[in-house]
Amino acid sequence: MRRRHKSTDRLGQEYNKAPRRVALYGMMTALAFLLGYVETLIPLNIGIPGVKLGLANLATIVSLYLLGAGPAAVITVVRILLVGFTFGNLSMMLYSLAGGILSLALMILFCRLDWFSVMGVSIAGGVGHNIGQLTVAAAVVENSSVFYYLPVLLTAGTIAGALIGILGGILIRRLARFYGQENL
Repeated sequence: MRRRHKSTDRLGQEYNKAPRRVALYGMMTALAFLLGYVETLIPLNIGIPGVKLGLANLATIVSLYLLGAGPAAVITVVRILLVGFTFGNLSMMLYSLAGGILSLALMILFCRLDWFSVMGVSIAGGVGHNIGQLTVAAAVVENSSVFYYLPVLLTAGTIAGALIGILGGILIRRLARFYGQENL
């Protein structure tokens, strides 16, 4: 028989934790989708193609710290597929999946090592995302010359990762306090 995950609230009454977790999964998935959509609307034209803010990664970093690696991975893949099918195309999904998977793998590793703050983990994710996308670009055009673009994208990934990390740290602290980390 499956054991139900029950906890007690502030009044000492028992409740099931599963609905809270499912609600938080849904909220993070919706937030990731919404931020992915908003990012498609922001014309970030600074003369460097491929540079984006990475707003949708805010939901990924928050999910990683509040829900764990598995749920963060599911939320990331669902977000990439939803945004790709709704606002993009197959090649956009290919680039996003490569960047998202490498980014998430690095964030999970750095989060588990516990050497870096949320901002450091987010920077690793931003840099990993750019490396993943450049790797796909090199495979698509069958030319490694695209890696000459790496220093520019590493700089952009570091700046965007730092900004997302700062916002993510604020959200993680507030949501953990609101939900009560032990009650998730």
